[in-house]
Amino acid sequence: MLKGFSKGGIHAPEYKISEKAAIEPMPLPEIAVVPLCQHIGAPAVAVVKKGDTVQVGQVIATAGGFVSAPVHAPVSGTVTAVDALPDNGGVRRPTITIRVEGDQWLESIDRSETLISTCDLSPKEILEKITAAGLVGMGGATFPTHVKLAVPPGKHAEMLIINGVECEPFLTADHRLMLERGEEVLIGVRLLARVLGVSKVYIGIENNKPDAIEHLSRLSAQDPQITVVPLRVRYPQGGEKQLIEAVSGRQVPSGGLPIDVGAVVQNVGTAFAVYEAVQKNKPLIERIVTVTGRCVEHPSNLRVRIGTPLSALIERCGGMPADAGKVISGGPMMGRAVSNLEAPVTKGTSGILLIRERGAVRKEAGSCIKCAKCVTVCPMGLEPYRLSTLSKLGRFEDAEAGYITDCIECGSCAYTCPAMLPLLDYIRLGKAEVMRRVRARKSAPKA
Repeated sequence: MLKGFSKGGIHAPEYKISEKAAIEPMPLPEIAVVPLCQHIGAPAVAVVKKGDTVQVGQVIATAGGFVSAPVHAPVSGTVTAVDALPDNGGVRRPTITIRVEGDQWLESIDRSETLISTCDLSPKEILEKITAAGLVGMGGATFPTHVKLAVPPGKHAEMLIINGVECEPFLTADHRLMLERGEEVLIGVRLLARVLGVSKVYIGIENNKPDAIEHLSRLSAQDPQITVVPLRVRYPQGGEKQLIEAVSGRQVPSGGLPIDVGAVVQNVGTAFAVYEAVQKNKPLIERIVTVTGRCVEHPSNLRVRIGTPLSALIERCGGMPADAGKVISGGPMMGRAVSNLEAPVTKGTSGILLIRERGAVRKEAGSCIKCAKCVTVCPMGLEPYRLSTLSKLGRFEDAEAGYITDCIECGSCAYTCPAMLPLLDYIRLGKAEVMRRVRARKSAPKA
């Protein structure tokens, strides 16, 4: 019997229409716009100025704190500006703009295709290389990888869980990466395990990817440390807490972290980036992006340099369809609508989804019929209808008491609501306000 998480979840139509599309290199842009905050935490601090010339892989911004990550030049050329430009939501963010001139890489980066499987570095040295390379969670959360690997005092990592679920409909970047670069992924997995000092590694993959399950199982067959775990298809199984339960049976407590149950979770894309950082001295300057949608002429999986405008990827896949009504960064469940197509690909850009106009129009909301479907599908065991109402009314103390901060914003509640209520929209607003208040309480001086 296939494993899975126990509470809630949905099975949305998958539309993995790009799963057979091999990864293709994306041409370099003419201009690369590199955001300084491509991670959760403090923005990076620019160390270049207008007029400077840079090479691929050069540090152009250093970490702004412990929960931060450095940023490297994804292209070579001349810095034309260090200022603020709109992100894909239209909000101005600090950026470094580089005019692309050739493709000169730092000599320290190994650009060969030679597989390097051995590593004599200590766990500390591996962690230092991961930190210096600017690695973040590649599944979309963009939490700095070195922070996740720094187990807090009093805690103990017992297992490493690799997220190969890719449960968002349409997205296939991780699937293709497992198929095409499986050996590199497994080397990255072993490096992560060495940093953590764990002997148990589980790779969770949903059984709608049988070729990836078979491929990684075969590659790791002689490694007793690694177990590939097939999982039943259920969204949002890619969520950390859901994946931990599905693989290990352990449940992360409310307000807790994976390390509280001895687990550390990393995405397969992150494992591949670890291989490149440690074995090839290559910082995080590019990633795989799925460009897809039922109206897209050529659904694709592209290897893209950070800083490339989203519009260039769409053009590469056939251009903007006449009947496109919305562009989403990420998947349809947790992705965000894009208002600025000239915004760049970042470390957290897993996909670009184009939705037809008739599918992009939000239906008029009705009245709650007290069906409790949102409660049934909530993977965190919350009461979405109540939390949404409390947030709408500004009753944030009650929302906090209802564990609104446990919401993982998966969208299952809104997806299943027969009244088409914007449940997640209000919950997001309420959660943001509650978390702001929590932070204010923690930073307030002691009486």
